[in-house]
Amino acid sequence: MANICEITGKKKLKGNRVSHANNKKIHFQEPNIQGRMMFIPELGQRVKIHASAQGLRTIDKHGGISRYIIRAKLEKLSPKLQKLRKILMRKGVH
Repeated sequence: MANICEITGKKKLKGNRVSHANNKKIHFQEPNIQGRMMFIPELGQRVKIHASAQGLRTIDKHGGISRYIIRAKLEKLSPKLQKLRKILMRKGVH
C-alpha cells in the first residue's frame, strides 16, 4: 500500500531529528492512511480506497464517495478515481 491519500494527495514528509549535540538524522512523518471499501450505489459495486483520516472526513462532508468524485477537480483525483468519474459521468450521475 502506498502512503499517499487518493483523496487529499497527502504523502510522507521528510525532515531531520536534531539532537542536543546537533546531530541530524533523517526522519519521516507518515500520514494516517486507512484502506477502506466504499460502496458506489450508482454502479452497484465496491471500490477499495486508500485515504487519510482527513480524506474520509471530506468524503462524509460531501455526502458520499460518488458525490465527492463528481464535484472534485479532475487534477486533484488519483488515476483510479478519475476512471471512476468517467464511468459515473457516462451513467448520467450529476
